Amino acid sequence: MSLQSTLPTGKPKTWKARYTILSLIWLAWLLSFLDRMVMSVSLPFIGRDLGLDTTQQGLIISAFFIGYASFQIPGGFLADKFGARKIMAIGIAWWSVFTSITGMVFTLPLMLAVRFLFGIGEGCFPAASWKMISTYFPSKERGRATAIQSTVNTLGPALAVVVAASIIGAFGWHMVFIVLGIPGLFIAAGIYFFTRDNPKDHPNITKDDLAELEADGTAADITSAPVPFKEVLKMPVLWQMAAIWFLFDITFWGFSTWLPSYLITVREFSLAKTGVMAAIPFLFGAGGTLLGGYFSDKFKPQRKMLYVLTAIIAAGFLYMTFTVASADMAVVYQCISALFMFFAMAMFWGILMDTIPNKIMGRASGIVNFGGQMAGVVSAPIMGWLIHTSGGSYNSAFIFMIIALIASALVTLTVNNAHSNKTVENQA
Repeated sequence: MSLQSTLPTGKPKTWKARYTILSLIWLAWLLSFLDRMVMSVSLPFIGRDLGLDTTQQGLIISAFFIGYASFQIPGGFLADKFGARKIMAIGIAWWSVFTSITGMVFTLPLMLAVRFLFGIGEGCFPAASWKMISTYFPSKERGRATAIQSTVNTLGPALAVVVAASIIGAFGWHMVFIVLGIPGLFIAAGIYFFTRDNPKDHPNITKDDLAELEADGTAADITSAPVPFKEVLKMPVLWQMAAIWFLFDITFWGFSTWLPSYLITVREFSLAKTGVMAAIPFLFGAGGTLLGGYFSDKFKPQRKMLYVLTAIIAAGFLYMTFTVASADMAVVYQCISALFMFFAMAMFWGILMDTIPNKIMGRASGIVNFGGQMAGVVSAPIMGWLIHTSGGSYNSAFIFMIIALIASALVTLTVNNAHSNKTVENQA
């Protein structure tokens, strides 16, 4: 599944400039997940030191999501207008500073303000990173490139627990945030010095790489006339993709948020066993993401149906998870469900990368990811309400996730296979 390939000239495989750029983007994404997920581990200690109840602790989490969601679309707009390079570097440096400041806060109002500002910095980053990937990677490699970037969705939460627990145990929760803010400044500098908005300006790009992008239409897309935002909003495929991502993320956020509680409450796992068992499905998810990226590039014409098929299979194993009698088999079915669910996720981003032209990728992907963040806002509380109203049973919550995943597959069937960068550009 390597991104490396033999060049058209017959030259041997070499490390391309775009691989360095993808490595930096991957590191930035991993850091973003670490910086946001360590809060979940730190909350009990913050609550104890600041005298906060669980409701007030929840407000700290919400403050981040409000800032993060609110800057998805503005971040994409800024990336299209000023270039992904500057917006990524500024965004990473911004959130890194506020990560460190988090460790220096001693009052709830200031904590809420800091986490909101932290969320704004992270909210600028996603759309800019996808724009950079679509700028440097030809169509034949975008599925794998985006899949590699997306592995942080599964690896980040697992690593965050280990990092946070280790630092808190040794130095306390303040030091977790102070320390994690430092690497981001180096990554921001790396993004600024080792990327360019136009591949032609990159000092390490080769003529063969530029020829690939030229043949793919990417180079012309970068320099073409800008598209008014109101025209971007008129594209039906944009709203189809946003709806698919919203529905998919209802399942993803529900899966991520309630999995540990389900294993402890219903399957009666110990806390230690839950820590291990809750991480295993995400490792399967990482494998599914990489496999999905490979198949996304390998079978581009069949991508839509592959998403539909794998989403339905994932929904089926999710159903088996809460209906099987054996607790250990429930974890097995969770792993299989995660494998197919994240395989489908890679298919989705492959479709989006080939459907949206590069010059509007920032704004378009920002709108799509905003839909995903809205799913995060509604999914966890709805599932909590379903669990509460059913007397502690998780069955209705699982059914809610299953319906959302199947609905995402149905919406995917409405996406026109004929869409391409060129046809969407003509629409705009």
